[in-house]
Amino acid sequence: MRVALFVTCVNDTLFPGTGRATVRLLERLGCTVEFPSAQTCCGQMHFNTGYRADAELLARRVGEIFTGYDAVVMPSGSCAAMVREWYPTLGVEPPSGVYELSEFLVDVLGVVDVGAYFPHTVTYHPTCHSLRSLRVGTRPEKLLSAVRGLKLLPLGGADECCGFGGTFSVKNPAVSAAMCTDKVRNVLDTGAEVLCAADNSCLMHIGGTMRRQRAGVRTMHLAQILASTEEEPA
Repeated sequence: MRVALFVTCVNDTLFPGTGRATVRLLERLGCTVEFPSAQTCCGQMHFNTGYRADAELLARRVGEIFTGYDAVVMPSGSCAAMVREWYPTLGVEPPSGVYELSEFLVDVLGVVDVGAYFPHTVTYHPTCHSLRSLRVGTRPEKLLSAVRGLKLLPLGGADECCGFGGTFSVKNPAVSAAMCTDKVRNVLDTGAEVLCAADNSCLMHIGGTMRRQRAGVRTMHLAQILASTEEEPA
């Protein structure tokens, strides 16, 4: 299967390891992964801030660049929701076969056990766009539960927003920080070593608060855990 990776702005500029992990994972599962180098922002920030004309230009560019693939995979529920759910409101037809990573693995490739090994305790934060717009449901948790050595711990208030919300955190910093404080408290209550999510924007927000608190909890994107093949003990 010929797959295009839409890496997203946040991953490209701040978390390139997530893009590399996505490629390793998909190639391990038999996909041919291509990275269209002309890709740019999906336009979500412009769209959410009211710059609809600029968002439309970016949307049309995405539509042109990501044509002709069997699937377009995005390690971000936020960007996948923008392309699939909101491009039509701009009068732009989304590229065919756009999937958030967990959707692609479970629904298209039909796998839950991806051959990963990660001997750590993990709790999972379902990001707002993946939970409410894409409705990915329990796909990420099923994938994590199948990882050998991993113990998945339930997160209290999992369906509550972390407070990032892109430009929301810039426009409403006090509210955003308070929401994140609640989320961090719930993460720490699990006792997990690692907080996992499918959007690095949320992990950046939550992780920053945890670092300031010296909480000692790592943040990892879903792709990084699923791509992990730490050596199992003999």
